[in-house]
Amino acid sequence: MDYAFLGVIAAVILGSITSLWTTRVQATHRLSLDSLWVLVQWYVTMMLGFAMIYMILQINGHQVFTPSPNSATGERLALLEDSLYLSGMTLLSVGYGDVTPIGIGRWIAIAEALLGYIMPAVIVTRTVLDWDHR
Repeated sequence: MDYAFLGVIAAVILGSITSLWTTRVQATHRLSLDSLWVLVQWYVTMMLGFAMIYMILQINGHQVFTPSPNSATGERLALLEDSLYLSGMTLLSVGYGDVTPIGIGRWIAIAEALLGYIMPAVIVTRTVLDWDHR
C-alpha cells in the first residue's frame, strides 16, 4: 500500500513538473504576482512530495536519511518533521548537515536539488518566450 502511495506522489510531482511548460504567464512586461504564486505552488508541491517519498521509504525500512539527533526514535511525527526538513533544505538550499541523505536517499536528494535550481529558470524562460510570441 505504501508503495502505491509512492506512485501517486511521483505522479503528482511529475504533473507539477509538466505544468512548468504548459503554464501561461500574464501578458505583462514583467514577472507578475501570478508567476510568483505559481512558483511558490511548485516549490510547496515538490517539498511535500519529496518529504513523503523520504518518509515512506524510511518507514518501510529503507535508510534514506539519518534522523536529527534531537528527534525521538520511532515516532511518526518526528519522522515527518525530519522528512519535511530534509526536503526543504535540499530543495531550497544546500542543507545544514544535521539531517543527511544516505543510500538511495542521496540520489533522490540530487534529483530534488536539481529541480530546485531549475524551477526559477523555467518560469523566467517561459516569461521571455511568451514575450517573444507577442
